[in-house]
Amino acid sequence: MKNQNYIDLLKFTLTDFHRMEDVEHKPLINLSNSFASYFFNLFNNKILKPFNLELMKRFNTSKEHRMNGLDWPASAETMIGLKRLENIEKCICDIVREKVDGDFIETGVWRGGAVIFMKALLNEYNLNDRKVFVADSFEGIPKPDVTKYIEDKGDRHYQWKELSIGELVVRENFRKYNLLDENVIFLKGWFKDTLKTAPIQKLALMRLDGDMYESTMDALVPLYPKLEVDGYVIIDDYNGIPACKAAVTDYRQRNDITDEIMEIDTVSVYWKKTN
Repeated sequence: MKNQNYIDLLKFTLTDFHRMEDVEHKPLINLSNSFASYFFNLFNNKILKPFNLELMKRFNTSKEHRMNGLDWPASAETMIGLKRLENIEKCICDIVREKVDGDFIETGVWRGGAVIFMKALLNEYNLNDRKVFVADSFEGIPKPDVTKYIEDKGDRHYQWKELSIGELVVRENFRKYNLLDENVIFLKGWFKDTLKTAPIQKLALMRLDGDMYESTMDALVPLYPKLEVDGYVIIDDYNGIPACKAAVTDYRQRNDITDEIMEIDTVSVYWKKTN
């Protein structure tokens, strides 16, 4: 039986919802062109750093956005928002109730908040034999391969340094919550290279957050056949990025998947595998 007070507190902490203010500040790192970036780095390294100063950018925040995962928090471990964490909780509660076998995975973890939450729930249910797979390049998003996936043409996620969170940072985030153990398995690399040979036999829950057509398809193809009946698949960017939705639509059509797609919030969806 899980401690609901602990789980609720964890959701607020992982999203930083409990200490939100109207404005957050983040380091200014993502400039629009190389000319501006050159002078920024020169100013930052030669003038500011010797005085332990740093340029910051102000961002307006709102609890509604944080609920729905519509902002990028300055210091939280996840950007998916409260509703998507609650969806993970709902799915895992159902998996436990229905005694669905298998492990858990997220593909594209950012700072690790969603997989940290999965691990916490498994511990609360004393499911100590289940593994949580943490799949990420830990180097950001790949450049679009438009010769293979024309749907990703123009995608610029690979330019966003904010998405490049190192493995050591994610490991340390697990440690902060005392949730890093031998059942947390890191799969470092591009999905096309790691997921086909990953030591995964069965899955009860798969959460895909790859943004692109390529990253979504490279996760669905090797992982979905391993998802147990009554297990869940969550697609983070289904209603937010057309290329992601196209990958899901193509995969479902090719494999005659007709399970009902249900909305979590304005961006994310999930469905339960029934056959």
